[in-house]
Amino acid sequence: MDSNKYLDDISEIKNMMSRSSRFISLSGLSGILAGTYALIGAYLAHGIIQNIENQFGVKRFLTALNSVEKLMLIALIVITSAVITGIVLTYYKSKKNGDKLWDVSAKRLLTNFLIPLLTGGIFCFAMLNNGVFEYIAPSTLIFYGMACLNASKYTVRDVRYLGITVITLGLISAYFTGYGLYFWALGFGVCHIVYGALMHFKYDWKKSKE
Repeated sequence: MDSNKYLDDISEIKNMMSRSSRFISLSGLSGILAGTYALIGAYLAHGIIQNIENQFGVKRFLTALNSVEKLMLIALIVITSAVITGIVLTYYKSKKNGDKLWDVSAKRLLTNFLIPLLTGGIFCFAMLNNGVFEYIAPSTLIFYGMACLNASKYTVRDVRYLGITVITLGLISAYFTGYGLYFWALGFGVCHIVYGALMHFKYDWKKSKE
């Protein structure tokens, strides 16, 4: 009896240490919605790119110039929507679980996530400025995957596997630059939905059933 109590105490201490060092209030549902936003954005971007390819000569050049702004707007809307959704759902999850939304672990998570992400963003804008369009999609996947991998030690382990998966897709897409948008949709869309669903079932749905 004493042995079981001792093991329970050890387990409780480990859980408390894990909660204090890791941000565990990430919402799996936010990942599903972020992936959905990405797929919608990819669909709209595909239509714009096809419109460029259907033009010829000067008209194609002018269409391309105008389309770059549209593509950037779509990307901005997708990112903004995903961030806002993530913050709102994570806030409600942390409130429901009685956890703090902004603590030391959350600061560490955000810092380690943003360093590779901002580095990748600056790098991609440099490629865009120099007309190197074919490697933008692979680079966004690789740097985002590195951001997830770098931040994973401060949150649930599933984020690590998401990062590795997205990095792998980015490296593969670098060899198939003509299909960058499809890899982008697979990485940011499908992977987010799959991992978001797994996290929701593993950490949210199962816990609500207990």
